[in-house]
Amino acid sequence: MNSQYRVERWNEPYAPDAASLRSRLVADGYSVVQWTDLPGTEYGPHSHANEQSHWVVSGEIELEITGIRKVVLAPGDRDLMPPGTEHTARVIGDVPVVYLIGERV
Repeated sequence: MNSQYRVERWNEPYAPDAASLRSRLVADGYSVVQWTDLPGTEYGPHSHANEQSHWVVSGEIELEITGIRKVVLAPGDRDLMPPGTEHTARVIGDVPVVYLIGERV
């Protein structure tokens, strides 16, 4: 199932904003919360029971999908994570990362 993990890069000519990203996640069928992690924040290996999408508003976060690859999500980048995908996460750089977490139940 982890092989279905994918990333969509931001290709718009304008900066992402939380309100429009939230609207798009809701339209895609996700419940959404906004989250902020400070520089240096790290999450060890874990997985989620439900499908998730992380959409970065500002800052950068690195995710390592266990046994597959590392990715850095920058402003506007979004991932699509199937249920049960084991991963780690850490904030990159000296500024907080602000992102939306969309979850399908």
